[in-house]
Amino acid sequence: MKQQKQRIVMVLEFDGRPFHGWQQQDNASSVQASLQSALKRIEGEPVSATAAGRTDAGVHAEALLVHADINAERWSRSRKAYVHGCNSLLPDEIRVVGVRAVEENFHARFDCRERAYRYQIWNRNTASSLHRWRHWWMPRALNLDAMREAACHCVGRRDFSALRAAGCQASGAVRTIRTLSVEQHGYCISISVSADAFLYHMVRNLVGNLVEVGAGKRSPEAFQDLLSSGNRSLGAATAPAHGLYFTDAVYDTFSSRGLIAAF
Repeated sequence: MKQQKQRIVMVLEFDGRPFHGWQQQDNASSVQASLQSALKRIEGEPVSATAAGRTDAGVHAEALLVHADINAERWSRSRKAYVHGCNSLLPDEIRVVGVRAVEENFHARFDCRERAYRYQIWNRNTASSLHRWRHWWMPRALNLDAMREAACHCVGRRDFSALRAAGCQASGAVRTIRTLSVEQHGYCISISVSADAFLYHMVRNLVGNLVEVGAGKRSPEAFQDLLSSGNRSLGAATAPAHGLYFTDAVYDTFSSRGLIAAF
């Protein structure tokens, strides 16, 4: 008799350093493959996991939401199997930090109405041994006021072709950035951004250009001109992956970050 299925969402926290991104691929380790392997051992059959968004190699996550269909009876009997059970089978760099049941037609990617990222920069004249793979080391002092002024030009709905990587396969480049902030705590500068969706490498290209503004290599007005040009080749180099974190996925009735506290 066919087992009844329950669709659930799982919130993942992971260190992206050992992985070639979220998506499963041949001959390379991935977060998706690791999670599906753990679920297969619990379920006794292959399980497909779908994420709110893909992350590149080296990118971290604090609250990436994924959905999967699992055994309804086991779920009702022991929901902890999908947190503690999975965590016992996952590599140390990945942890399930929240779960909940959802409707059978829920989709982690297509139902997501807002995604959020944070980029961390270590702004000190010497690199940190403790934060080496958690921040982009930037030894030159950065002008945060200039970076904030430039960031204001990004908020709202516009064409972000100038921040779009050459390999981007999206049909269009119009996106809505809802929030964008530049803050400093100690030596760490955090650039936090949320949008309805992002283009390939959009956040890392945004950060690379804001850092150019902060370093005095480009004025906030010139940054606005770059956005208007739609020409990626005129922009700064892409910021490295290891400073980037997926921080939240927002849906109509819950968010991935909220499920961590709820659990």
